[in-house]
Amino acid sequence: MRYLPLTAQDRNDMLQKIGVATVDDLFKDVPAAAKLKGPIAGLPNHASEMEVERQLSKLANQNISAGSAPFFCGAGAYRHHVPASVDQLLLRGEFLTSYTPYQPEVSQGTLQYLFEFQTQVCMLTGMPVANASMYDGSTGTVEAVMMANRVTKRDQAILSGGLHPHYRDVVKTHADLSGFKVECLPPTVKQAENLASKITQQTSCVVVQTPDVWGRVHDVTALAEACHKNGTLLIVVVTEVVSLGLLPSPGSMGADIVVCEGQSIGNGLNFGGPYVGLFATKEEYMRQMPGRLCGQTVDAEGQRGFVLTLSTREQHIRREKATSNICTNSGLCALAFTMHLTLLGEEGLKKLSRLNHAMAVQTVDRLAKISGVNVLNDNFFNEFSVELPKPAAEVVERLAAQKIIAGVPASRLDNTPELKNILLVAVTETTTPEHIEALAVALEKECR
Repeated sequence: MRYLPLTAQDRNDMLQKIGVATVDDLFKDVPAAAKLKGPIAGLPNHASEMEVERQLSKLANQNISAGSAPFFCGAGAYRHHVPASVDQLLLRGEFLTSYTPYQPEVSQGTLQYLFEFQTQVCMLTGMPVANASMYDGSTGTVEAVMMANRVTKRDQAILSGGLHPHYRDVVKTHADLSGFKVECLPPTVKQAENLASKITQQTSCVVVQTPDVWGRVHDVTALAEACHKNGTLLIVVVTEVVSLGLLPSPGSMGADIVVCEGQSIGNGLNFGGPYVGLFATKEEYMRQMPGRLCGQTVDAEGQRGFVLTLSTREQHIRREKATSNICTNSGLCALAFTMHLTLLGEEGLKKLSRLNHAMAVQTVDRLAKISGVNVLNDNFFNEFSVELPKPAAEVVERLAAQKIIAGVPASRLDNTPELKNILLVAVTETTTPEHIEALAVALEKECR
């Protein structure tokens, strides 16, 4: 539908109807200093659609897109190849709806793909039960902590210093509003942390990430045992879900709740969202799980069908019994995840994971030869930390001017002074040997 501007008479009629004399009267509560006095710098005041398109394209072209240059950014959002078949299948009309898409009487197909999504999440995480997805990994982490509080009837959570700082901040925000306590350990990029020693009788859960935000891979088996001896739940967060094709599953290491960010499979970077959160737990905690769970059954005629089996959201049950106010997620992202993982299959995911790790090893080996660059990880999957002889943010800016996106300065995630020279470098299957060499050559010049 085209935009049709109002006439002066239209405006006067509306102003008269609501009892004001001018449009400015509608904004009289806005301080004068906050009001725009003239045109926005760099933008024309009035222009045709084509002129606006040209101007916006000119502004957009000042950015470097992830696919147009050597790109090493990760830190929770990863550039992976998404097959064209995924996007093509998503375009099918059967999947498009503006309505909450899981009412069983109207959307058997949606319920079936959610059932298959849940099955895939269980296989990835090594857990017996998964829900039909969350908004994203960070909000899923909050829900996991609140679930642990309900299960243990305690109200104190311990967050590892290796947890993504954005996830930590989301949990702290909810804690402030919900009234539970959070102990956040400092960043652990250069040393190990003893989470087990922090557990008390009031601890509901310990939240640990692997690979952690600094790229290190952790065996959490001993930590799980320490938690369970105290009646505490272990929550394992995974921000790079492709790693689960190669690394032991959190479930096999004793996790009680597993939360993942699923963006890496089937979904692009999308400027930070929408993404899709994966959530899985043990069967004994199933009824405390947030969100919804789809099940498989047969109808009166014995035909296979899918139903909404459990839902703890307040739309379906009494408000005081609800465990979450999450209504739905970006269902199309969950569908894209299911499609891509189905196309990959178990062997395909393993091959993809090995390729990611192999390219990361190649990058580490090359950067480790550069004088002044100190690789901090003794293990990693497809992301690792390096220490530079100067502030990482400055180096990233100078390399960006050369059209090389070198990674994420740790100072952008946490302003701790010790992180000033730390750079996070992520490598995926989209990285080429030429990209690695371009990064290495540029860093060599910077570190002289």
